[in-house]
Formats: sequence, C-alpha cells, structure tokens
Amino acid sequence: MYKKLLPEIQEQINEDKKLGKESPFKTQNQEVLRRDSSRDKENLWRPAFVRDTEKILHLPVYNRYADKTQVFSFYKNDDITRRALHVQLVSRIARSIGSVLGLNTDLIEAIALGHDIGHTPFGHAGESFLSEIMEKEIGVFFNHNIHSARVLDVIFKRNISLQTLDGIICHNGEFELKEYKPVSAPKSAGEGFARFDSQISDCDTKGNDAIKKLVPITLEACVVRICDMIAYLGKDRQDALTAKIIEKENDFSTSGIGVFNAEIINNLTVDIINNSYGKNYLLLSADSFEALKQAKKENYQKIYKTDMVSEEVNCLIKPMFSEIYYKLLDDLIKGNKDSVIFKHHIDFVNKNTFYYAKNSDESQISPYEKTEPNRIVADFIASMTDDYFIELHEFLFPDSNLKINYKSYFADLI
Repeated sequence: MYKKLLPEIQEQINEDKKLGKESPFKTQNQEVLRRDSSRDKENLWRPAFVRDTEKILHLPVYNRYADKTQVFSFYKNDDITRRALHVQLVSRIARSIGSVLGLNTDLIEAIALGHDIGHTPFGHAGESFLSEIMEKEIGVFFNHNIHSARVLDVIFKRNISLQTLDGIICHNGEFELKEYKPVSAPKSAGEGFARFDSQISDCDTKGNDAIKKLVPITLEACVVRICDMIAYLGKDRQDALTAKIIEKENDFSTSGIGVFNAEIINNLTVDIINNSYGKNYLLLSADSFEALKQAKKENYQKIYKTDMVSEEVNCLIKPMFSEIYYKLLDDLIKGNKDSVIFKHHIDFVNKNTFYYAKNSDESQISPYEKTEPNRIVADFIASMTDDYFIELHEFLFPDSNLKINYKSYFADLI
C-alpha cells in the first residue's frame, strides 16, 4: 500500500521549481546564531549549517553511535539496528521531506545527525536508570535530548548554532502531534541563547513536564522531530522480526499508513508533503495521525514492553548502572587520578576541547574537572557504548554475579 502525491500538489511543486521559487519558511544560512559569532564563518564550500554537521561528524564521540542500543540489547547480530543507523535514517527521511518543502537540508542534516549524540548505552532503559540516580543525588533529571545539546555545547564546546541545538533538544520522538508549528525565531544570539539556557535549566529540574512543552524555532527542526518517529516505527518492527520478538510483521494492524517499514516511510512522507506544502507548519491528515498513534501503541505492546526486550535489561543493567555510578563518583571525589574516570573521560574531554577552551575574549573557560562531580559521572556513563559499559563493569567488579548472556549469531543453529 503505497500512497502517491496528490496531482495538484505535485503540479504545484514542479511549477515552483521551474520558477525557482524558494520557500519563505526556509531557515537561511545568514540567519545562523552562535554563542561566539567571531568564529565559524561560512564560506562557499562550508555553509553555516554544513559547519555544524562536520563538527558533529568529526567529534570523537560520534564514533560511539555504532555500538549503542537502539532498541535491542545483547544480540550479536549485525542486522539489528544500532543508533548510528537510526540517526542516518532520520537524516535521510527528513532531508527527503525538507527538500520537497524547500527547506534548509543542511540544517536538517545537522539536527538529525546530532540528535542522539548524548544518548546512554542500552537505549531508553539506560536513560531511565541514569535519570533515576541523578534525581536522587542532585535533584535533576537526565534526558538524552538535553544531554545531546550538553555534549556539543558544554562538554566539547563546539560553538554549534542555536538553530541546530534547538532542533536537538526539541526532537523528542515520543510525543506525536498532528500539527508541528515552530515558534518565532529570536532576532539575536543573546536573546536566543538566553531562552535556550532557560529551557535547559527547566528540563533539568522538571524533566518530561518541561520537555513536553518544547517547541522548535525552525520548520527544519519540526521535520526532524516527526521523522524521528517515522524512522523507528517500521525499522523496529523489522528488527523485532530479526530478533524473533515477533513472528511476522502482519501481526500489526495499522493499515492507515501501512505495516511494513517501506510502506510507513513512504506513506507518512507523502501525507506530510500533501498536507504541508506551502505552509509554515507541518500537518498530518486525521487518518494518518490516528494511524501513527496506533502504530506507536502497537510497537509498545508487542515490542518495547515485552519481557524479551525489557526483562534482562532491568534485572542486570540497572544494578550495573548503580554500581558503576557510585564507584566512579567515589574515585572522582577522592581524586584518584589512576581511576578510569580520569584516564578515559576527563583526560579525553580536555584533549578534545583544546581548540575550544577559550571564550570569545580569549579568557580561559573553567576547566571541565571543576564541574559538579555527579555531572561528570553522568557525562561519562552517557558517553559509553554498550560493550564498553559491560567491560568496564567486569573491570571494576571482577567477582560480580551480574553477567550478560549475549544471543549468539548461531543461536538458530543450536
């Protein structure tokens, strides 16, 4: 079941292209806002938001996407999606939609590739475990979208644009909407970053109550937000089939947008374009919106909340999070410079912020190790890949009874 663009919409798009018309709602490169406007000037081959994309791609922690759980942990199976592929899929789908709508696809790519860079190992379960500890210790919540901005803006200080950072914190794909409309963009970096910093503070102290209220300042960020859902709905079903969590994809009933990954991507893309072209907001048809909500509900019932997905993570990974957290916190407070938190994290951060360690007036930025200790521990744990986390636990607690049994490549042959 593959839907097509409405003939009148397709004709309008082709006519506008012939006339060279540009969307009035596109974020222009010259509108870019940075904390330090004296740096990162665009040029012909590196426009404003391309610079953001390249900063994200070349950040050393970008590599770690490749071994972070998307949904399924403990599988030795290269056909199951990791977070690295997810961000690429979001980028690809969002750029396809953004291109037809006449938006800034460079900005879309930057938001998409950076939106999960602060995600914990073991997916949303790991995020929940870390948030629970942080709330207990210092009264703040951990949310991966907020932490992704922290990685780029605070820890590694890459002078990423406000438009990209805003899109990252507003991307949360857990809250589906029928209409996605950006708020008015700030006129200056000072105004924009003051609002942004206030939003970060609110999300830290209020958690999801504040995150639910986040609205992007660009239409490009709205595209990434809806595409985060489009990218995982059908792909998670494919992965669940590979992992033998479900027996067949047609167990799902969301016929309004299709059942299979390719159907879902095509039909939601077409629906968005049909209903959004020429508008200053994104709109889903009533039928597609209801189908999207139903698809998410069925994924939770048949995949995410099943014992096969959640039981081992909750029984094994949760206590590991606690043990690692408090061991690292103790080493940090005691100033044990031989600890892994100094050698593998603080030294790593300092090494990779060398060129960004000064303010615009060339005054020195406060050293990272002066950060509140619980924050440093959370930064470190969130940066870990799944395999690193497991090996670190074995290194710190060699006699522990908490052991992971990975599902072998050859389980189906045994």
